[in-house]
Amino acid sequence: MKTTAPDWPEGARLLFDTAPLVHWLEGNPLAGRFAGVFAGIDALRWRGIVTPVTLAEIVAGPLRHGRHGLAEQYRMLLTSGPRFQLRALDADLAIFATRLRIEHGLKLPDAIQLATAVSECCDALVTHDRDFPAGAGVEIFRGDAA
Repeated sequence: MKTTAPDWPEGARLLFDTAPLVHWLEGNPLAGRFAGVFAGIDALRWRGIVTPVTLAEIVAGPLRHGRHGLAEQYRMLLTSGPRFQLRALDADLAIFATRLRIEHGLKLPDAIQLATAVSECCDALVTHDRDFPAGAGVEIFRGDAA
């Protein structure tokens, strides 16, 4: 499997959908598809952005299993460090997400992800998901094996 990093500029902003982050955090082999992306994030070459949707989905597993400390570690990693920042959902973003949902037939969580990526001028939306449309205002990066 090819693991080279994409050719994004220094300081690129990347919106992370949930699945690649879950695989990375849990050490799942599927994270290998995004090894170059996570290497760039770890080296602080690029900046990761997450939404409240991603944060909620990521802490769900640990909380479901009573692992509150792990959920807090994930929250801190995704909201208060140099690698990732949380973009809050506000009224303007909610309306934009609704428009994208209608236009592209997306589920609401995916529409929020896409709207955030576009409104934050991200260089790419990093995902495993095939539902994100091409040509919606941001590169959709599905990993090397996609």
